Amino acid sequence: MSDSVRDASCIFCKIIDGQIPSKVVSENEYSFAIRDNNPQAPTHILILPKNHIANIGEVSDSQLLGRLFQTATAIAKSENLEKGYRIVVNTGNDGGQTVYHLHIHLIGGRALGWPPG
Repeated sequence: MSDSVRDASCIFCKIIDGQIPSKVVSENEYSFAIRDNNPQAPTHILILPKNHIANIGEVSDSQLLGRLFQTATAIAKSENLEKGYRIVVNTGNDGGQTVYHLHIHLIGGRALGWPPG
């Protein structure tokens, strides 16, 4: 990906750049997927766009969103989550977003309750 956009103060940008170690699940031209350090289920993976985008409301490239969700579903298949999984995107303070770099949570490996939080 040319012309990468990063935020020097963003923990996810630092992870993508290799400044902070992580458990990498997959990487491609557009995304970087890592295991969550505070998993909420046996499988909890974060799919990050490589460019810094604060939240889903700031995405102007619908193809990028499609690629991120395709990556999430491909990882779900590779993680053997055939019984089911949840894809979550938290946005803003009230939405539970704690790191302001868009990321998709892929959660599975057990029965998940509803409603969430």
